[in-house]
Amino acid sequence: MLLSITTLVVANIVEEEESELIDETDGSLSNPTKEKQTTGRCRKGLISSLQMLGDYEALLTPPQAVCSVANQAAAKAIMFHSGRTVGNGYYECMSINDMPMNCSGNLRHLIIEACISRNLLDTSAYLWPGYVNVRANIPLSVPSQVPGWSSLMKGSPLTPTLINALVATPASSLPEIEKIYEIATKGSDDEKISAASILCGASLVRGWNIQEQVVLFIISLLSPPVPADYSGSESHLIRYAPFFNVLLVGISPVDCIQIFSLHGMVPLLAGALMPLCEVFGSTAPNGSWTLPTGEELTSHAVFSNAFTILLMLWKFDHPPVEHVMRDATPVGSERSPDYLLLVRNSKLSAFGKSAKDHLKIRRMSKILNFCMEPIFMDSFPKLKRWYRQHQKCIASTLSGLVQGTTVHQIVDALLNMMFRKIGRAAQSSTSTTSGSSSSSASGAEDILVRLKVPAWDILEGAPYVLDAALTACAHGRIAPRELATGLKDLADFLPATLGTIISYFSAEVTRGIWKPVFMNGTDWPSPLANLSVVLQQIKKFIAATGVDVPSLETGGSSPAMLPLPLAALVSLTITYKLDKSSERSLVLLGPAMSSLGGSCPWPCMPIISALWAQKVKRWNDFLVFSSARTVFHHNSDAVVQLLTSCFTATLGLSPSIMCSNGGVGALLGHGFGSHFSGGMAPVSPGIMYLRSHRTIRDIMFMTEEIVSLLMFSVKEIASRLSQEKMEKLKKTTFGLRYGQVSLGTAMTRVKLAASLGASLVWLSGGLSLVQSLIKETLPSWFISAHTPELDRGEPGGVVSMLRGYALAYFAVLCGTFAWGVDSVSPESRRRPKVLDSHLEFVASALDGKISLGCDYATWRAYVTGFVSLMVGCTHKWVLDVNVDVLKRLSNGLRQWNEEELAIALLGLGGATATGTAAELIVEIGA
Repeated sequence: MLLSITTLVVANIVEEEESELIDETDGSLSNPTKEKQTTGRCRKGLISSLQMLGDYEALLTPPQAVCSVANQAAAKAIMFHSGRTVGNGYYECMSINDMPMNCSGNLRHLIIEACISRNLLDTSAYLWPGYVNVRANIPLSVPSQVPGWSSLMKGSPLTPTLINALVATPASSLPEIEKIYEIATKGSDDEKISAASILCGASLVRGWNIQEQVVLFIISLLSPPVPADYSGSESHLIRYAPFFNVLLVGISPVDCIQIFSLHGMVPLLAGALMPLCEVFGSTAPNGSWTLPTGEELTSHAVFSNAFTILLMLWKFDHPPVEHVMRDATPVGSERSPDYLLLVRNSKLSAFGKSAKDHLKIRRMSKILNFCMEPIFMDSFPKLKRWYRQHQKCIASTLSGLVQGTTVHQIVDALLNMMFRKIGRAAQSSTSTTSGSSSSSASGAEDILVRLKVPAWDILEGAPYVLDAALTACAHGRIAPRELATGLKDLADFLPATLGTIISYFSAEVTRGIWKPVFMNGTDWPSPLANLSVVLQQIKKFIAATGVDVPSLETGGSSPAMLPLPLAALVSLTITYKLDKSSERSLVLLGPAMSSLGGSCPWPCMPIISALWAQKVKRWNDFLVFSSARTVFHHNSDAVVQLLTSCFTATLGLSPSIMCSNGGVGALLGHGFGSHFSGGMAPVSPGIMYLRSHRTIRDIMFMTEEIVSLLMFSVKEIASRLSQEKMEKLKKTTFGLRYGQVSLGTAMTRVKLAASLGASLVWLSGGLSLVQSLIKETLPSWFISAHTPELDRGEPGGVVSMLRGYALAYFAVLCGTFAWGVDSVSPESRRRPKVLDSHLEFVASALDGKISLGCDYATWRAYVTGFVSLMVGCTHKWVLDVNVDVLKRLSNGLRQWNEEELAIALLGLGGATATGTAAELIVEIGA
């Protein structure tokens, strides 16, 4: 992450500044010479920072996993010093044993290589003083015929040995990965499959210097253009099925999905997957393709692989309970397929039209073939129809299955397949739920023949199948074990049905119409063997973060109960083996089960954790942590305690030794795990909040709590300021100077508290919570009466003043997170209305039209602090404010003798405010 994502962020910052310099000098986008001569302040600052980084050797020790790569980077610089040139094969075979102790590579060498690969630096960095030990002797002997990227670049064919080497070793440069991309687009069918495997190997997972290009290449390969000579009746995508399947399987692990997310490529990947889902989901599995391994591949398999990834991209693992838990409508999602396409289209429509984009293209591949046309859901009628059914299933109970239709026949066939041994019970349950009579099946072969239909047709009937199966289990017609086995058979037949299973069971749990079942170990699996231990561990775990919930039970004789749909889902997950083939299914099922269990009455989630801890003991810590998170869904007081712990830890106000120094380290700690002595280590409050904030039921009360905690923290900071000053006054005659230093330190801590508060607001509720804060919470706080604070003899009301500045930093940071500082991003369009409303309140209070309940020093510090931050940091915000409001603000500032700030505010208000600014300057001069 540090070497890939962070370097890309730096590249974007540099490109943004230098593109503005190009525009200012009227540089033509077609004049690369002028571009190359434009070096901005950020790039120079980056170079200086990286040069100074060498002074901090203790921070640069590489993790064991990247020692060999760091050594290669150091060797590359040494060879550059010596003037020798060697092929890439030399660096590929370098190991830590080949490196003398006096020239081993470190993290700075890796960072420099990452910057060079992105055109942020050139090879002159190798000549920096102290970068490498130029006296080191590097052996020049290279084993002959070492298979690797150098062999590929020299023209070696893709033999099995070379393919394995390229899959296991990340490419070191863009030309190498471009070579693989060319093979994937122009090679033979076998070569294309091999190239797809290489792209999804180490270059994707560990190739931080070329990871962005690899991600884009994979997305491009999933969207091949229609060949010019293609004239078939079916989609041209069908012929690429084996090739697509290699790519889809390669990117399906959750770590790979996270890489696409970190690079901001989720909308683009979703746009590439939807056509595959539409085409292969509409194709009956009458034929198959034979893979090089001899395995048969069907259209159902390709569809399921693409569809499962698509579900993970739009957070399908959290429907619909996540929305119910947050007191929102359970229908719809912010990250729906429609939303992903809108984001994709917006990104692509604006790309390539600015100097910044032109600079960005320079570090992209010139051979990259990417579809820039907008895509809409109407282009995928089957996907759109399924999504509507998915929303309908969430919103209401099932209805509308008509006897004799194709869907009804598929439902019968699926039930017979799932419950072959008890076919009569399954048929009876169908009649119960659909009012129809089932036709009998004539064996397994007949069932499979009847199910050789497109995947979309099977998904359409899947909710009715699940409804029939669950109803049959509730009425005792099928046993719980038979239900779990049948669900597993359905998921194995078409893995894409896992999405429907999650959606249906989640909706049924949310509706609360099913009676809970007793997890007694006979009908359903029992958690009683370790449930009491898990509950005790949960209580101990959250207590370590400073949270005490007395009502949290640690045992008891009450039976372990789960809602029927949740019990069925848990039983299904337990049937999976922990192997690579089941990973994708568990990645989809696991988060959904956790979200579902967390929303149900306590202790449903501990029951689930206890069941899984019995199956996989090494997961005990993670399962306990998952259950501990749900405490904050059930108990609002626990949320307030956790927020308090976050503030005390960050500001060093906690008596705990671990948190006494404060800072981000105390807030976020070092994770959790059993690798610490004495068992599971206590998790820090920040990590606990990061992992539990999504489970909090009511987020609207959060802003008031965070403001209250911020004000309390300021009081504590001021209190310590007085204590420190008094102690230093006793020791020195220069008390005033020490007091000034302490006040500066206090302001730094106040800013830290404001930053934490803004981060918590943005993290908890996003844009809506920020807008509620600025429009409603802050004005209400200023109007409400507050008890005067004793400032312990500090002149001018230090506590009140610090509170005003804290609120100013807090409000501006919240707005920055939500709207940005520019006027280009879509989020900035929502800024004018909220900002104008807030400043209208401020102006009205300055005009005397609103009576305030807060201290005068707090109000003055807030107004001057807020305006100063706008003038100094968020210039574009001023343009969003009504000119009349700006004039009233400037008049109020003049009454406080803040003429310079008033002029600066009007000066940024655009042409309409310029006249007023000029008049003000004349008045001041007179």
